[in-house]
Amino acid sequence: MKAATLRTFISVHTWVGLVAGFGLFIAFYAGAVTLFHEELHAWETPLPQVAMAPQDPQQLIDAVLQAHPKAKQGFFLRMPSEFEPQLMLEFDERHFRLDASGKLEEFKEHSQLVDFVYRLHYTAGLPRSWGIYVLGVVCILYGLALASGVIIYAPTFFKDLFALRIGKNIKRMWQDAHNVVGILSLPFHLMYAWSSAVLALGLILLAPFQYLVFDGKLLQLVGPDINAAAPAKAAGVAAPLAPAAQLIAEVQRAVPGIEVATLSYRHAGDANAQVQVYGHVHQKTVADMGAVVLNASSGKVTRVMMPENFSPGTRFLRSLQALHFGSFGDLAVRWMYFILGVAGAFLFYSGNLLWIEARRKRQKLVQPRSGKLMAQATLGVCLGCVAGVSAIFVVNKLGPAGQLPLWEERGYYAVFFGCVLWAFARPPARAAHELLMLCAALTVAVPLAHWWSTGVNPLLALLQGDGIVVGVALVSLLFAAGYWKMARAVLHRGRHGDPHSVWSLRAPPAQESMAQAA
Repeated sequence: MKAATLRTFISVHTWVGLVAGFGLFIAFYAGAVTLFHEELHAWETPLPQVAMAPQDPQQLIDAVLQAHPKAKQGFFLRMPSEFEPQLMLEFDERHFRLDASGKLEEFKEHSQLVDFVYRLHYTAGLPRSWGIYVLGVVCILYGLALASGVIIYAPTFFKDLFALRIGKNIKRMWQDAHNVVGILSLPFHLMYAWSSAVLALGLILLAPFQYLVFDGKLLQLVGPDINAAAPAKAAGVAAPLAPAAQLIAEVQRAVPGIEVATLSYRHAGDANAQVQVYGHVHQKTVADMGAVVLNASSGKVTRVMMPENFSPGTRFLRSLQALHFGSFGDLAVRWMYFILGVAGAFLFYSGNLLWIEARRKRQKLVQPRSGKLMAQATLGVCLGCVAGVSAIFVVNKLGPAGQLPLWEERGYYAVFFGCVLWAFARPPARAAHELLMLCAALTVAVPLAHWWSTGVNPLLALLQGDGIVVGVALVSLLFAAGYWKMARAVLHRGRHGDPHSVWSLRAPPAQESMAQAA
């Protein structure tokens, strides 16, 4: 490859990585946390102290429809599960359940910790209405950075695969770490760049074909591949709903062994009432979620979507979703995804540090202002995200009861923007040490806050067999130790490293000589 061409690819890789890096750091770090969505939902929400008696889903449906007739247009029923033992019905962002006496009650979620972190994953903290599209564009840039990186490093792939030269050359060490993480996790990153762009921008990307090629009929053609069924149209003829237990029995006859998770109703009380039932089928396929569509009045099955009879389009989409969310396999897969997700966040963080080092003028008293600004922005955004996510966990246990969702959101943004402001108010070396110590303090506070709130310490939780509490505590302590060690390393480099670096706490030699002469 010609030198000029190589420089072009390096420039593309660098600048695209810088533009996309901040959003991708937040997406990967938050995404790693939300891989354990159900387990963390059990951690964030106190479970009932007594076993819940089995409840009839139809009793809850009838109670809601009687009290709120508007719910007939569409509502969502979530069946009890291991981590959410209560039967719940949702419509128009309102939640209902039956209390111990069988009386209908409307309730608000005790906490939205995991849901908020998940929202960070797909919006990077931007407003939900347009943040997902911004992150979709970022993922396209991310794919471009991956392609240019492969072209740059392909000639030395095997030579540098396991090269990690630790020593005084800090830039070389970070370069090796960046390269080895990028090379070893390349398939994972290619999958994420592709799947994220499709899931975030899929309909927008189809728009030109919808109108220019398929004469406005493309969505009709791909609709059966995307949805289990087209939205039902009301017949205008009243008809009672079939009992939910009867509908579930029909689903289990159509798909033996399915574990029903959710039921989505439309036009309840109409002859054309429709229910879409989703559940896990535990097949050895990447996509293990099946769907059965029924007439909710007659109980007649109108469509069965199972992995073995998926159309090519459905198989592609469902498999891509399963690969993206790590929902195939078991805990081993999710832990692997967790490690790769955290490593991905490191990849974007280290890429910014490498750019700063590349811009540094050796033996120059005055360093480029761009290097200092990038260092401050990297510290503020990346460490602000880390500290903010830990703060949400702490607020979940120490915040005011009944207002946790509001305080969790406030806690994240207060810590995040506070870190950004601090990073620009302090010299980079000072800010790096202080913000990393803040990350360590907030992260180690997570199990302590849980202990204070519940009275259950990690050792007692271990004896009780509560793997979720123990797991959160161990990961928090491990990450806190890592942030503390990084803070110590930053402080040591600031005191003893190259005085010409933006990470130095020492005055350059020329300035020291002038100070002594004065």
